[in-house]
Amino acid sequence: MSTQKAVQFSKTGGTEVLEINQIPIPKVGPGLVLIKAAYGGVNYIDTYFRSGLYPTPSLPHTLGSEGAGIVEAVGEGVSKFKPGERVVYYGSGCYSEYIALPEKVISHIPKGLELEQAAAVLLQGLTALTMLRESYEVKKGDTILVHAAAGGTGLVLVQLAKALGATVIATASTDEKLKLAKEHGADHLVNYSGGEEQWVKEVLGLTKDGEGVEAVYDGVGKATFEGDLKVMKRKGSLISFGNASGAVDPFKINRLGDKNLKLLRPRLFGYIATQEEFDHYTQELFGYIEMDQLKVNIHKIYPLEDVAQAHQDLEGRVTTGKLVLKI
Repeated sequence: MSTQKAVQFSKTGGTEVLEINQIPIPKVGPGLVLIKAAYGGVNYIDTYFRSGLYPTPSLPHTLGSEGAGIVEAVGEGVSKFKPGERVVYYGSGCYSEYIALPEKVISHIPKGLELEQAAAVLLQGLTALTMLRESYEVKKGDTILVHAAAGGTGLVLVQLAKALGATVIATASTDEKLKLAKEHGADHLVNYSGGEEQWVKEVLGLTKDGEGVEAVYDGVGKATFEGDLKVMKRKGSLISFGNASGAVDPFKINRLGDKNLKLLRPRLFGYIATQEEFDHYTQELFGYIEMDQLKVNIHKIYPLEDVAQAHQDLEGRVTTGKLVLKI
């Protein structure tokens, strides 16, 4: 067998541009590990590439940013992995049956963690953990706001922030989603479907003397950005990491000066660019799972042929937890 199935697009647009094509199975060159994929995680960044919000180097482009599977073969010079081992990985082109990657983007899966769980938690888990450690370092006693708290990254943020000793205010658009955030440790719940004025008032009312929160973790984007500036306390930090409601409009930077606010737009790969960083954070993340401080939530496992439906469900904001493709 020399070819494999892969999800690609030849032009940007809606889910109608997604195709399942036959492409060559990659060669195992020096320093590379060939992996037979079992599951792939579905992430908002995949929809950004598909829609054209984020550019791709060339077309057709194979989608997918993370996965889990079994090592098929290793190239010359590879020392960390051997055929038959269970691994989790990130990189471009993970919506495919086989993928060849360098060692530095691959990690062993600990015993007791299923392949689908590893695929579901890697990027969203590392995104949440690195933001809590580096974008704004959450400390015991902090009060933080997590938007879209019932989503994949949101649920991880809530759980890890609680493990770090923070008080968590969680927002979501329905009572059902808020209930899920509560079940994962959120201290206070705010339904933001009533509009900015309402949720801002509620959030401020939940903070000491109405001063606001130390940090906001916002994967929603345009719809919540203005309110975020209002609910942060003096010297607070706004971590804007997603565009679920659309990209944030340009704004004048001097507006941050009113309360000496910090604004960050982090991307995960800037935090795990080296082998040491990736290994450190991956092992810390799996450690929270092993200590039962982090539950992996899978909304649904879709067959590869239903990739368009998975994207529609994610963009429609009708899901809770992580979406996974069975490769």
